[in-house]
Amino acid sequence: MSTSTEAARATAGTVVVRRSRLRTRHLHAYLFMLPAVLLLLGLTLWPLVRTFSLSVQNVNLVRPGSRFVGLDNFRDALGRDELFWPAVWHSIFWTFGSVAGEYLLGLGSAVLLNQPLRGQRVYRMLVLIPWTVPIVIAAMTWRWILQPEYGIANITLVRMGLLDQPRYWLGDIHTALGAAIFVNVWRSFPFYTITLLAAMQSVPKELLEAAAIDGATARQRFLHVTMPHLKGVSIAIVALHVIWTFNNVDFIWLLTEGGPLHSSETLATLVYRMAFRTYQVSRAAALSVLMIFFLVAIGGSYLAIQRRSARV
Repeated sequence: MSTSTEAARATAGTVVVRRSRLRTRHLHAYLFMLPAVLLLLGLTLWPLVRTFSLSVQNVNLVRPGSRFVGLDNFRDALGRDELFWPAVWHSIFWTFGSVAGEYLLGLGSAVLLNQPLRGQRVYRMLVLIPWTVPIVIAAMTWRWILQPEYGIANITLVRMGLLDQPRYWLGDIHTALGAAIFVNVWRSFPFYTITLLAAMQSVPKELLEAAAIDGATARQRFLHVTMPHLKGVSIAIVALHVIWTFNNVDFIWLLTEGGPLHSSETLATLVYRMAFRTYQVSRAAALSVLMIFFLVAIGGSYLAIQRRSARV
């Protein structure tokens, strides 16, 4: 009995020592992670808190001082600001048009690049060129291409007989937003191409061969074998690009600055204009908070779809 008791005590002591060492290791790991965590909190949490704080104040950089105004900035945005609701619809149109165009063009090019073509690697490198071009250079280049007097686009369309006279695509209230969407699709579709191409190449060849043996056409194999394997990747990249595009301010600002006559003004450009052009910081913060709520709803929808797909 005494021997077994001593063995039990020794085992318990060993377990305690191991747990103590493990806790010490965890403590050291947490201490090493602490600077990075504090830096991330400072870069993300503090600006977020500051934005919410500014949204309930009356801060204008032209007039010093501030006071608490509660939800007045939100009421003004939702009910009195003539630019808010048009900017909302422009943001939806900008986001939906860009993401839909990027996905469809990326999917089509991925299907082509997935075929056994000669020089396949060269084509895959070439398709990445728009994605590698910096946003500023891409925007300035397309502003030159779409110029009415000497732009390549107008010259080509007029010579082909598709236009009677040159058109100022970025300076017309009817075409400015559409032209910006076109340029954004041109630049961003390679991301979809490479991502979807990688997903296509992970589809088991046995399934495609079995479907072909059963008499399925190429179209049927694509719709019923390949596309189900692209579902998870498609949901992820579409959700991410909806958030990125909805928040995008630099690309559309460089192309149109929200004009002409606010015809291409999105919520992102409106926030930028209020904060850095008219210095209405609190109103810009209120619009930013509304954008945060919208994007949180999109993120929640994405998680719900992911959970539902996992259950199925």
